[in-house]
Amino acid sequence: MAAFFDLYGFLCIMILQQALLGYSLYFPLMAGQLSLASIGFYSLGGYVAAIMGTHPAFEAWRATLGWLMIPLEWLAALLLSVVLAVAVGLPALRLRGIYLALATIAFVQVLNVVVLNMPIAGGAVGIFGIPQAFESRFAYIWFFGPLLLLTILFTLRLERSAAGRNFMAVREDELAAGAMGVRTTANKVLAFVIGCALAGVVGAMSAPFLNTWNARQGTFDAGVACLAYVLIGGSRSKWGPLLGAALLVALPEVLRPLKDSRLILNGMVLVLACVYMPRGIAGLFAGRRA
Repeated sequence: MAAFFDLYGFLCIMILQQALLGYSLYFPLMAGQLSLASIGFYSLGGYVAAIMGTHPAFEAWRATLGWLMIPLEWLAALLLSVVLAVAVGLPALRLRGIYLALATIAFVQVLNVVVLNMPIAGGAVGIFGIPQAFESRFAYIWFFGPLLLLTILFTLRLERSAAGRNFMAVREDELAAGAMGVRTTANKVLAFVIGCALAGVVGAMSAPFLNTWNARQGTFDAGVACLAYVLIGGSRSKWGPLLGAALLVALPEVLRPLKDSRLILNGMVLVLACVYMPRGIAGLFAGRRA
C-alpha cells in the first residue's frame, strides 16, 4: 500500500482536485448555463493563497497566526470569489447559450492579462516557494478529500431543495420557469456564484500543494478540460464530475507506456465517449438501473 501511494499519491490527489473543478462547472450547468469562468476563479484563489503565503506584507500575520493562516487564505479566496462572481454574473448571465460561454471566456482572458501586469502576482514568471502545509504531498488528501465529500453532500442536498428544483426548471425551460414565478436571473446568478466560490477555494488549496503559481493555471485549455470532466462523466448526474475526472486524469498515466501514441488514443477515447455516451459515464449506469 505504501508503495502504491508513493507512485500514485500525486495522481490520486489530482483526481480529487480536478473533480472539484468539475463540480464548479456542474452547478451553473444545473441552471442551464454553459460557463467557463470557474477556471479564472480557480486561478484567482491560487493567487490569493500564494500572495498571502509569500508576500512580505503578510509576514506579521503568518508569524502571529501560524497554521491558522491556511484557513484564512481559503476564506479570503472565498469572499473575493463571491464578490467578483456577483459583479460578473449579474450582467453576463442575462446572456444565453454560446454568448454566455464567449462572455465567460473573455472574462478569463481579461483576468489573465490583469494578473500578468500585476507585479505583486509575479507577472509571467509567477510566484514560487509557496509554503506547504505538509511535508508530504499525499497529506493534502486531507484538504481535497473532505472538501470533495462536502461538495457531494451539498449537491445531494441541493438537488432535493427548492433552490435545486428551481435550477433544474430554469435549465429545462427558462421561459416556462419564469412564467411559473421562478426568478430566473437570480437563480442563474446563485448557481454561478456557488460554482465560482468552490473554484476559488480549490485554487487557494492548490497553490501550496503545487508550491508555485502562475497565469498558466487559468488558461482556456484548462477550462475546457474541466468542462470535459462534466460532459464525459455526465452533466446531469451528481457523480458525473467525479467519474469524468477519474477517467480523464488517470487515462494519460495508464497510457504512458505508449509514449507519444497515448495522445492519439486519449483523443480517440474522448471522441468515442461523446458519440456513444451522450449522457456520459453516469448515464450508462442510469440506463442499466432503468
